[in-house]
Amino acid sequence: MTNVGTTYATSENTVSTPPPTISNEMPPPHTKKRRNRSEVWKHFIVSSEEEQKASCKYCDTKIKYNNGTSSMHAHVSRCLVYKRQRTLSSTTSVEEHVGSPLIVKFDQEAIRRAMVKMFINMEIPFRKVEHESFHEFMSLASPRFQICSRTTLARDVLKLWDSERMILKNFLSLNCRRVCLTTDMWTSSCQKLSYMCVTAHFIDNNWHLHKKILTFCQVTSHTGDAICATMEMCLNSWGLNRVLSLTVDNASSNDVGVERLKRRLLSRNSLVMSGNHFHMRCCAHILNLVVKEGLKDIDGSIGRIRHAVWYVRSSPARLAKFKACIDEESMDYKGLVWLDVETRWNSTYLMLVSASKHEEYLMLEFYYKFKKK
Repeated sequence: MTNVGTTYATSENTVSTPPPTISNEMPPPHTKKRRNRSEVWKHFIVSSEEEQKASCKYCDTKIKYNNGTSSMHAHVSRCLVYKRQRTLSSTTSVEEHVGSPLIVKFDQEAIRRAMVKMFINMEIPFRKVEHESFHEFMSLASPRFQICSRTTLARDVLKLWDSERMILKNFLSLNCRRVCLTTDMWTSSCQKLSYMCVTAHFIDNNWHLHKKILTFCQVTSHTGDAICATMEMCLNSWGLNRVLSLTVDNASSNDVGVERLKRRLLSRNSLVMSGNHFHMRCCAHILNLVVKEGLKDIDGSIGRIRHAVWYVRSSPARLAKFKACIDEESMDYKGLVWLDVETRWNSTYLMLVSASKHEEYLMLEFYYKFKKK
């Protein structure tokens, strides 16, 4: 008895099955897809392999990657949605739980720093931190947050200023080779106090232009000695001695102060070309003086127009009547008349342009004014 599928060689007449033939043709090798090894692929998903485009995970913008990932890197660096999410994740630590919503850890110091920056950026008075409306809002937004007093808030602002100042000072020491300075002084109309502001302009190692305010302080007077002393104290505090130029307006006190500061910097060998181009005069101030001198020839006419504009805008009732006249005539120009500012000569031009559009109505207002008298 024989098993099915089994062949026994019992006799010479038994036919053996031939061995299977082996083909010499090898199958084509399996082509392995290239792996995307760049870190930027963490922020993108392939949307179309035929067009070789990838979509941003944050803003769905499609970027071509056929010539490399440089364009993808550039998009990630300027993607606003990604920056917003990264800022949020840096201030608060987020933990994800399966089947539950996001749970945000409470951070007293992070919220306190954000509150300090809010008061600085929005120029909110420190006393508003003790207002009952602010306390009510914070009790709903973050009940565990302990609101500080105005005195503590002022101390936090100074601490933030010191830390940011050290960061900027280190940045200047590493990236600032030569610095160009601009300064201006003025007296407040309400307090009658003199102030001075010093701004630094420089190019860093990556050829980017920067503008940083170095000091904003109160000064005793507008004399040349005060200007020189304030500028020298500012440069010493920031460790800046390699000054290229100093731009000021054409006041005579500035000439004295700049000349004295120039002599002190020359003694330290801190200027180039012996300081011949150290003193730069503000072109905007020179242009302002030229225009003011030219306007003196028509000062009488400008004064009458200025007085007419002031008369219209000095009373809410007159301004409402003036608006009603504009609406009745269906004029194409819907703007109002504006007063100029003495320190901004271009505002005088804007005042004359707006007054010329409403010449007829301004003459009527003046006519009624003198008729009542």
